[in-house]
Amino acid sequence: MRIDILTLFPEMCYAYLEQSIIGRARKKGALTIECENIRDYTADKHNRVDDAPYAGTTGMVMQAQPIYDCFKALCDTLGTRPHLIYLSPQGETFTQQKAIELSKMENIALLCGHYEGVDERVLEAIVDEEISCGDYVLTGGELPALMVADSVARMLPGVLPNEEAFMNDSHFAGLLEAPQYTRPYEWQGKTVPDILLSGHHAAVAQWKREQSLLRTASRRPDLLKVAKLTKEDIEFLEKNGYSFE
Repeated sequence: MRIDILTLFPEMCYAYLEQSIIGRARKKGALTIECENIRDYTADKHNRVDDAPYAGTTGMVMQAQPIYDCFKALCDTLGTRPHLIYLSPQGETFTQQKAIELSKMENIALLCGHYEGVDERVLEAIVDEEISCGDYVLTGGELPALMVADSVARMLPGVLPNEEAFMNDSHFAGLLEAPQYTRPYEWQGKTVPDILLSGHHAAVAQWKREQSLLRTASRRPDLLKVAKLTKEDIEFLEKNGYSFE
């Protein structure tokens, strides 16, 4: 899979993409993530990519031409048109299910806005969908783009050690993840639940499932309304005081 980030600040993005799991995955070729500098495509002699908005509002708006030409050049380089996503607080809220959907594509491109946003005409011309990282506003789309790229990338073959490394994550199966523990066995008077040291794999799996259900019920009960629950799950939650009425 290839992910391209269209941005005014490629160095900011590469600082993250070159580190840790994603950095190692890129180096070994498990996926390709590159950044395209929108400023390289401006036709302005002063290298500007923005201008004042019409109607006299404050701030600056990114111009259509550099973004359009940057995306067109990317399409020419790839020999295909990637699925283009604009990171915007007006978009659909990003979820794990959306990450799964995007991970099945061959090419996606992430457009990072800045200042007061992007000229609407270029969005209408080339953007396939808009995605939001939450109901708040940031100074630019780089952080949301990196969040999307990271979330999608970690599900690709060769990025994590195996599928289990992400299949048990919070939200992957519709529930929050069970608590995790590591050495030492006792820390500040608190010990690791003995079931995790029992070696009884079925019992451990059941404990993790139950803890996942309880944690979701207490912290994100809204997720239970859409999660795929078994009859045993429902009976367990009702026994522990959760009502499905």
